[in-house]
Amino acid sequence: MYIEQAYKGLHELWRYAVGVIIVFIGWQFIGAGPLVLVLLAKAMETGNYPTDMASISNLLGSNLFFFLLLLTFVIAFLTLYLTVKFLHQQSFITLSTSRKKIDWKRVAFVFTLWAIISVVFIGLDIFLSPEDYVYNFQPGPFLVLLLIAVVLIPIQTSFEEYFLRGYLMQGLGIAAKNRWVPLLGTSLIFGMLHILNPEVAKIGYGVMVFYIGTGLFLGVLTLMDEGLELALGFHAANNLTAALLVTADWTAFQTNSIYKDISEPEIGWEVFAPVFIIYPILLLILSKKYGWTNWKERLTGKVIPPVELEEQLNN
Repeated sequence: MYIEQAYKGLHELWRYAVGVIIVFIGWQFIGAGPLVLVLLAKAMETGNYPTDMASISNLLGSNLFFFLLLLTFVIAFLTLYLTVKFLHQQSFITLSTSRKKIDWKRVAFVFTLWAIISVVFIGLDIFLSPEDYVYNFQPGPFLVLLLIAVVLIPIQTSFEEYFLRGYLMQGLGIAAKNRWVPLLGTSLIFGMLHILNPEVAKIGYGVMVFYIGTGLFLGVLTLMDEGLELALGFHAANNLTAALLVTADWTAFQTNSIYKDISEPEIGWEVFAPVFIIYPILLLILSKKYGWTNWKERLTGKVIPPVELEEQLNN
C-alpha cells in the first residue's frame, strides 16, 4: 500500500513538521533567491519596479523570467530529496511508488493521453473562437522556451507531486491513520498553493474549483494506483502543453508560446468541465486499464502500521 511505504523510513510526526519547514525554506527563500536578485538588479537599473507577473515578464524577458521561476522548483526538489534521504532515511522509491521500481510506462501513457487531449481542446477552442487568440509564434524565442520547458517543467511538476501527493500524503496518512484525510487535505493544500496565482485575481475564487478538483483527481490517481506515476505523467503533460501552446497576460506562466489569449477571462466550461466531466471519464478509462478495485478501501480505508497488520494476520 502506498501510504504505508512511509513506515520503511523514520516516520515520527515531528520529522514531517521539520521537513515541511525545510522544504518551504529551500523552495520559497533559497530557490527564489536568483529570481529576486536578478529582478532587483534589473529594477534598479531601469527604475521600473514591477508589481505583477506580466510586468515582471516584460522587464526580464519571458524566457529569462520563466527559467528563473522554474529554477525555484529545481532547488525545492533537491531540498525535498535531501530531506527524505537524511531526515527520514527513506528511499526515494518508497516515496514514489509501492512497486519495486518506478513504472515509467505508466508515466508515459498518461503523459501522452493527457497531452493529446489538451492539444485537442486548446485547438478546438482556437478554432471556435479565433477572435480570442493572436498568433504569437517567434522561432528563436520559442526554441529557447521549448528547451527550458522540456528540461524544467517535469522537475516543477514532479516536485509538486512528490511534495503533496507523496511526502504530505504519506505524512498525513500516518498521522490520521486513514486515507480520506490525506486525500482531502492534500487536495485543499494544492488549491491553496495556487490561490495567489494571477488567474485567481483576474477570474475570481470560483477558479479554485478547478485547482482543488484537480488536486482531488491527482490524489485519487495516487491512492487507487498505489503510486505517483500517473499523477507525474498527467501533471507534466498539463503544464508543458499550457506553457508551449497558449499564454495570456493574466496567467502564471508568461511564455513565448505559439498563441496568446487576448480574451477577457471569465468562469466558464474550462473550469468546471475538467473537474465534473473529463476527470471522471479519465478515472473510468484508467480503472479499466489498470484493473482498479475496492475503491472505498483504497480512498477512505485505514492506514495500518506493519506491526499491527502482522499481529492481526497472526491472530
